[in-house]
Amino acid sequence: MLLALAHAILAVTATTEKSMTSDEIAHLIAGHSYNTLDDYRLQPENGNLPQRWAALPLSLAAPLPPTALPDWKTADVWSYGHRFFYDQALPTDRFVFAGRAMIALFSAATGLLVFFHSRTHFGWRGAFLSLALFAFCPAFLAHGALATSDVVMTFFFLAAVTTWWRHLEQPGVGGAALSATVLGLSCVSKFSAVLLGPIFALIAVVWLAGRVQRDGWRAPLLRLARSTAAHVVAAGAIIWIFYGLRFEAFAPALADGASFNHGWGWILQDMGWPRTLFIQLRAWQALPDAFLYGSAFVLQFSQQRGAFLNGDYSLTGWISFFPYTFVAKTTLPFLLLILVGVVAGFRSVKASGIRTVLTRLRPFTPLLILFGVYWATSLTSHLNIGHRHILPTYPVLFIAAGAFGTWLDFRRPFAALLVSFLTFWHVTESCLIRPHYLAYFNSVAGGPSNGWRHLVDSSLDWGQDLPGLAEWLNRHAKNEQAFLAYFGTGDPTHEGIRATRLPALPEVGPARPWHPLTAGVYCVSATMLQHVYSSVRGNWTLEREAEYQTLRPLEALLLAYQKDPIRRAELLHDAPEVKWKTAWKRYELLRFARLSHFLRVKPAIANIGYSILVFRLSAEEVAAATGGSLKDWSALIERTVAPPP
Repeated sequence: MLLALAHAILAVTATTEKSMTSDEIAHLIAGHSYNTLDDYRLQPENGNLPQRWAALPLSLAAPLPPTALPDWKTADVWSYGHRFFYDQALPTDRFVFAGRAMIALFSAATGLLVFFHSRTHFGWRGAFLSLALFAFCPAFLAHGALATSDVVMTFFFLAAVTTWWRHLEQPGVGGAALSATVLGLSCVSKFSAVLLGPIFALIAVVWLAGRVQRDGWRAPLLRLARSTAAHVVAAGAIIWIFYGLRFEAFAPALADGASFNHGWGWILQDMGWPRTLFIQLRAWQALPDAFLYGSAFVLQFSQQRGAFLNGDYSLTGWISFFPYTFVAKTTLPFLLLILVGVVAGFRSVKASGIRTVLTRLRPFTPLLILFGVYWATSLTSHLNIGHRHILPTYPVLFIAAGAFGTWLDFRRPFAALLVSFLTFWHVTESCLIRPHYLAYFNSVAGGPSNGWRHLVDSSLDWGQDLPGLAEWLNRHAKNEQAFLAYFGTGDPTHEGIRATRLPALPEVGPARPWHPLTAGVYCVSATMLQHVYSSVRGNWTLEREAEYQTLRPLEALLLAYQKDPIRRAELLHDAPEVKWKTAWKRYELLRFARLSHFLRVKPAIANIGYSILVFRLSAEEVAAATGGSLKDWSALIERTVAPPP
């Protein structure tokens, strides 16, 4: 218990030095609206339960902004959330910390599940070993105290398969009720709970195979059918309860003019056969509309999503993405421990025979099936945006590592020394990366300083390092012109950063003024530097260069349009406002992309939290990178990458 609590404390205290991560603003503001307004339009694609849970402290202390605002009406969760947290006198950092602490309780609870599983199979020594590996895992220390749904769903995956297997093995009303309740709570934790369907089915098949020789087919099948029906009914009831026992997503008193952020028509386009299913389920009102919408949203956005891996870009991902993230972002000692376990397992099979080993593995059925099904679906997933999406597989490995508890014996000094050394090394790796747990990469991947070359977004750069950047700028560039390209939903001004804003994702808050680029300090989030979600990601082509050179002569005219009202009035006679704005947006995007290609080869003078790279550029470098010809640009890059004489 104390070690699990220590894990939660380590995780949540590390976030005191971090700004709001990208998804937290949506989870918190959506949960607030669920709790206080009974309206479910904001961010329905994430788990209702985690959002409600994380937002509880916020819901008890601060009212939402007016619901007459356009941001509320259109369910623009990013703009509405920014308005709530940063445009009013609110102790934002305190409420974000409180939301993170709520999620840390789930992370600690996951650790306890790992502990009790391991104790059941491997005794006390194995249990403490498993818990220690979990407690100091950088991935769980990173996500275990963020106001998101990933760790909550990890907890419920492990709890759901455990209670389902126990219910099958040990009949009883209490076990059945617990299993059904956990399943229902899983369904409102994250939409990846859909995987529990095939997982439960495979677990049931293994259970049936073990029962038919003793009881025949009829009795086990009837029991399984009754239990399945009860679980479906209970899960449906829990879903309805969490959505206010109402089909409509809109709170009745606030429904006038309100809508989802994307309409149902847009969500269902090009979806194939699921489109008909969703239409029919809505017609039957089988489940709450917000729940159906969230499911459809996840399915739609999982078909194609910008992704980055080792300098490559894709919209449909790679089969190697999650294996690579696992190898790169798992501590090397734990990987070695897994390797030792695999070798020991093969030796056991060779010595005991496959039949004996399968018999021994039967109690591990739910864990093995969870691990196998989850990895099988992850390998084929098109949603390659973060290491966090394979978190539910880690507890299985931590529990399995409990088998090494028997090696912690004075009668086996070499084995005990090996396991102790690897565990100590694992803990040391965790301590060394603190508080930058999210940016952890092991030495095989080149360490955290090279993480931006391999992975971005929630695997490294989730908008968390604005406080560190503010401190660095205050110490090292106080009187210099600073430029910032930020990926995240934190607010640079709130953190004390005074910088000219370059393109950002998402674009929230006050509109960015148009501006030229000059010498100064350029601070660029890793995700922005790699242009993962940009329409000009990838190589700088001759077509893009030609378009850029066509727009570049217009920069002075575009800047005059913005700054000089008289000149703007004159220019509006030549072209409507929308064309001037469109021209600047495209020009700025191309200009930033051209600059980023240069920055990716230029050594950074600082790497804030390993997620925001800082460069100091001279006027000559800026001119060549953004204002010169293709020859000037190429020569600048060649000079930068050339080794010193």
